[in-house]
Amino acid sequence: MLSGDIMEEAQSVSWWTSIRESLSGVRRNYTSGSIPRLIVLLAIPMVLEMMMESLFGIVDIYFVARLGADSVATVMLTESTLVLVFGVALGLSLATTAFVARRIGENDPEGAAVAAVQSIAIGIAISIVVGVAGILFAHRMLALMGASTSVIATGHRYTAILLGGSAVIFLIFLINAIFRGAGDPALAMRTLWLANAINIVLDPCLINGWGPFPKLGVMGAAVATTIGRGVGVLYQLHLLSSGKSRVRVRFAQFRLNLNVMWRLIRVSINGMIQFLISTASWLGLIRIASFFGTATVAGYGLGIRIFLFVILPSWGLSNAAATLVGQNLGAGHPERSERAVYLTGFYNMFYMGCLSVVFLLFAPQLAGLFTNDAEVLRVAVLLLRILSLGNICYAWGMVLVQAFNGAGDTFTPTVINFFCYWMFQIPLAYFLAMKIGMGPKGVFSSIPGAEAAMTLCALVVFRKGNWKKKRL
Repeated sequence: MLSGDIMEEAQSVSWWTSIRESLSGVRRNYTSGSIPRLIVLLAIPMVLEMMMESLFGIVDIYFVARLGADSVATVMLTESTLVLVFGVALGLSLATTAFVARRIGENDPEGAAVAAVQSIAIGIAISIVVGVAGILFAHRMLALMGASTSVIATGHRYTAILLGGSAVIFLIFLINAIFRGAGDPALAMRTLWLANAINIVLDPCLINGWGPFPKLGVMGAAVATTIGRGVGVLYQLHLLSSGKSRVRVRFAQFRLNLNVMWRLIRVSINGMIQFLISTASWLGLIRIASFFGTATVAGYGLGIRIFLFVILPSWGLSNAAATLVGQNLGAGHPERSERAVYLTGFYNMFYMGCLSVVFLLFAPQLAGLFTNDAEVLRVAVLLLRILSLGNICYAWGMVLVQAFNGAGDTFTPTVINFFCYWMFQIPLAYFLAMKIGMGPKGVFSSIPGAEAAMTLCALVVFRKGNWKKKRL
């Protein structure tokens, strides 16, 4: 079946035409036609969207690195805390994409708009709680993550501003999830282009006090990022209300629908727990790594940031699979959904395999772009090379997990994540690092082991096919 799809693509329009079409945002029917071409149309803007989201952190760390180790540690530790916020936002966005994609596949744009409004309402409510907690307890959060007194003094305002402005994080994630589920990934991509352009301009100005701007140091990075995301949210709301998206939200629809909201929450809870389990496991790893000093924490954070940035095309491919699964299940084509997942998995495996070679050969050069500290560089290089050993498994794992999520089955990957990360990865990291004495190398070695276990479990469950019967 896969070879037939590839031959079909070879006989259709050129790849260059597909690329141009994907960036222009031409509306397509994703429940018929060449699956390889549809993967390209969805994946390219989704890849660029993921890159733009990660670029916030890359830009921040690039300018903040010039301020010293305490400022870098502040950004890393705050980002580690923010993964909990991202986990909740991403969990809710999983359900949002699944609901919207299913309704679009059923040719019910009105139902998709209702689901979109309920998702936004839930996100605003959660962000209020997170924002208040972040403003009040920034000091304690940094201390809990193992920050030194000097790091807390330097960076607590940075932490308070990012967490206090969490509403823009939630909304930019959720509305982009609406666009992806609807098959409008180019709109999500453009939103983050705009937000990042503002952040790139404001970051050095507010950090260094250029021109009329105040010199805010590391706090300036948080202000710039929050403003950039805020403008992005305003642009998203314009797209939703103006009919430029397949999901058009009219003023009359801005009301609570408790039935739809509850169904969305039920799927979201598992999605939130799923991402909290996986992202909190990174917190567990960084907490173990903090026993080996600030340089290890900084090197770990830098290496993970580089890794997460360069694998963004894999996340884009995985998100494309989720949209194809959701829309085709809605249209009554479960076998087409399955073919899309397998084909996407092969594409992803090829990309991640190439990355393994890059990490093994060029890790010093990659990490050297962001730091001159010899110890931080050594730790980051070690991490990247160890991570490369699990890339093939990680490639398939990402696609399979997103396939479950696209079908609205957020429970299955939640259970898999819990056992593979918390019952296996964290104990293994502690055992290797603290009991055997491998130190940071032991912490890092637990990561590819957990990813291999997660992928094998996901593949076994996926092949059983129960996800095809999920109702939303």
